[in-house]
Amino acid sequence: MKKVAGIIAAVTTLFMVTACNEKTNSVQEDKRPTVRLVTDATGIDDKSFNAAAWRGILKYYGDSWENQSLRGKKYDVITCATQDQYIPTLKQMSDEGYDLIVTTGFTFADALGEVAAQYPEQKYMIVDVDYVQAPNVMDFVFTEEQGSYLVGAAAALQAQAEGVVNPKFGFIGGIPGATITKFEVGYIQGILSVLPNAEVVDYYANDWGKPELAKTQAKNWFDNGVYAIFSAAGGTGNGTIAQTKEYRIQGKNVWAIGVDSDQYEDGIYADKKSAVLTSMVKRVESATVNGLEAVANGSFSGKVVNLSMGDEGVDMATTNPELLPDVVSKIAQIKADIISGKITVVPTYKESLEKGLVPAGLGAMDN
Repeated sequence: MKKVAGIIAAVTTLFMVTACNEKTNSVQEDKRPTVRLVTDATGIDDKSFNAAAWRGILKYYGDSWENQSLRGKKYDVITCATQDQYIPTLKQMSDEGYDLIVTTGFTFADALGEVAAQYPEQKYMIVDVDYVQAPNVMDFVFTEEQGSYLVGAAAALQAQAEGVVNPKFGFIGGIPGATITKFEVGYIQGILSVLPNAEVVDYYANDWGKPELAKTQAKNWFDNGVYAIFSAAGGTGNGTIAQTKEYRIQGKNVWAIGVDSDQYEDGIYADKKSAVLTSMVKRVESATVNGLEAVANGSFSGKVVNLSMGDEGVDMATTNPELLPDVVSKIAQIKADIISGKITVVPTYKESLEKGLVPAGLGAMDN
């Protein structure tokens, strides 16, 4: 019996080693590039910008949020708790020799520019920046103003259809800068294209990860007649959704507008009821897939890639069944007009002011 047991144990061990080797060889034979995503403190659980970048990486490898089978092998994510960690983290990743290093957001621009110059053979990409422009860096930018115009117009059309008298609209930004300005001025242009005399208020939290600030501001605005709030503030914007859910549960007719990802699910407060009327969908996942494909097929180069509405880089979510069908229909025509060039959405605060498209006194900044 001991001899038989020994034979069985040996066979079992051999089977386990063989299976392990086959799995290891399978990963080693996978010729797809390796990648590391480096994010700010909000990480990939921000349900917004970083989450979208991560989804693109998962999509490229055929994985999903629920099944990240190649994480730690072909791809992974590193979260920097503070900005002073950006440079050492990027250097460490560069020393480890991944095929592509991805950074998200303009707060990484200076750090990436410095590190990329020190590692000329390493390939990098950055989302939301068009000014690093190094030979080994792909800069990805989006026409956020176009998608934001759609959600602004949709909110105004919804208020109009509901017969809301003198609706006000709010915008909550994270850290001021050219990218977030595109969200704000596009949103306001969309609102005023429907309701030229509408009042718009704005607030900047100067942080991407403090939802309590957005929640407090949202409550204040809703209590003073604001109908809808669009937040382009990363994890901070989750506070807007939280407050809107509380008020809709109480029966108040107020709305949150999501950003970057379709945040309909995040706004659910009852069966098929969401506090998120719509979301400005910014397909950051398209950028990460694009970057990985460029590395894989040998076409990677230092350049700026602009993903517009016509490139399916930005759009508007229509998931919420409470978004009126007539509003959805009108938005479809507006979208077509933007793509065709019939409607031009101005991306800067300076030009928007000069053309009388937005009010003075906003917190928006062009640089």
